[in-house]
Amino acid sequence: MTIRPTRRTILGTGSAVALLAGCSKYGDGDNSSSPAASGSPSDGPSSTASATASGGAAAGPELAKTSDIPVGGGTIFKDEKVVVTQPEQGEFKAFSAVCTHQGCTVSTVSNGTIDCPCHGSKFRITDASVATGPATRPLPAEKITVEGNSIRLG
Repeated sequence: MTIRPTRRTILGTGSAVALLAGCSKYGDGDNSSSPAASGSPSDGPSSTASATASGGAAAGPELAKTSDIPVGGGTIFKDEKVVVTQPEQGEFKAFSAVCTHQGCTVSTVSNGTIDCPCHGSKFRITDASVATGPATRPLPAEKITVEGNSIRLG
């Protein structure tokens, strides 16, 4: 005797598969295909976030004075979700303040790293590359402009 599946057994199996698929959470782990985490191809350690004076394009709002960013350290701007660092005197860089591991906002800059409080990831102030995981991708670069002693977004 041959047993043929009925509509009920097929639909029942499909529902179970759908239920199991629904148990996974978008963004679990370090999914590099996540659009929010991957950024644009120009983001990352190979692109520069060094600030230079722009000759025409209007910069965004002022974040800080250059004297507010410590040499060998940085400052986090939580509202803008940006961290600005000064690895060497007069060299300013900016990166996203959103950790590439699980999306927490980084909380401190110390000992040459930008630190995430959630799972302990640390990123180098020079290029935002990963110094300590669990993050596997660098913080995306952000564009800043330095005009005189003013640091502005964009």
